[in-house]
Amino acid sequence: MRYVKLPAENFSTFFETLKQLGKIYGPVKHNSTYTFIQVDNVKELSLDYTRTILPPKKFFVKPRDELFKLKREKWEEVKDGESFVLFGVHSCDIHGLKILDKVYLRDPPDPYYKSRRENAFIVGISCMPDEYCFCKSLGTDFAMDGFDLFLHKLPDGWLVRVGSVKGHEVVWENQELFEEVTEEDLRHFKEFEEKRAKAFKRSLNKEGLADILDLAFNSQVWKKYAEKCLGCGNCTLVCPTCRCYEVCDNWIRAYEVVRERRYDSCFMPTHGLVAGGHNFRPTRLDRFRHRYYCKSYFDPSAGFNCVGCGRCDEFCPAKIEHVRVLEEVREELL
Repeated sequence: MRYVKLPAENFSTFFETLKQLGKIYGPVKHNSTYTFIQVDNVKELSLDYTRTILPPKKFFVKPRDELFKLKREKWEEVKDGESFVLFGVHSCDIHGLKILDKVYLRDPPDPYYKSRRENAFIVGISCMPDEYCFCKSLGTDFAMDGFDLFLHKLPDGWLVRVGSVKGHEVVWENQELFEEVTEEDLRHFKEFEEKRAKAFKRSLNKEGLADILDLAFNSQVWKKYAEKCLGCGNCTLVCPTCRCYEVCDNWIRAYEVVRERRYDSCFMPTHGLVAGGHNFRPTRLDRFRHRYYCKSYFDPSAGFNCVGCGRCDEFCPAKIEHVRVLEEVREELL
């Protein structure tokens, strides 16, 4: 991996050069929350953000995604092949996209997701954890791939890790903006990462978790939290790795229909409903427990379907904490 330095005085120019790759979307603050939206000026960015409400997943698997339009008995496919830049993506969300890749890009690949992944230029950025983050315990606090460029804050600029051919091309075509990395820069980089590693306040104990969940299917902890859970599905909607969707045909006018897919949630009563009226998860307890098994258990060999971003905790109206639930399940068995 190549390392270069972007001096602070060149940051705005660097941002402007990225516009050649397409529209730029970055984190912007709205009241007390952050959202990835299109930005035209570097001053609009809030690069010291903690987490956005919806993860960058929304650019690849959209909350509502039009697939086809029916006009006068003729179906037309809806395509959006524009190139774009995602600026300021945290490491955990980059890992989230890599988990989605395993689902949407395996044979046969999802053409919509594949096209958007190929058209995206991802600029990662370092961050400091808050009280909700537990990505370090899942190994998703640092990204070694899955990005084109990754920015690490230095006292006088940014240490830039180059992670792809497209990233190399951007650096090569704008060489005047970059400098060679010095020993002092590497020292600052190391100091920041050490400070960051010590800042985590929450961690998930993964040891033997698959076996524990195997034994704890009838745990009273599931019942306790299922009664507290509102069943709203917020945790799944903001999750960077949840990927369930449903496909619907919506009548717009007498002879016009839009076929769209939209986010679905395993917390919805209809999620486990199949033909014949049987529901595999008819109760809230079934649905609550299912999510924890999906995130941590179903396929341990493939890794966790959780990146520890903390969104499910921060945006849960019932204040249910993911790590706390699993800790109580573990403690009950001891």
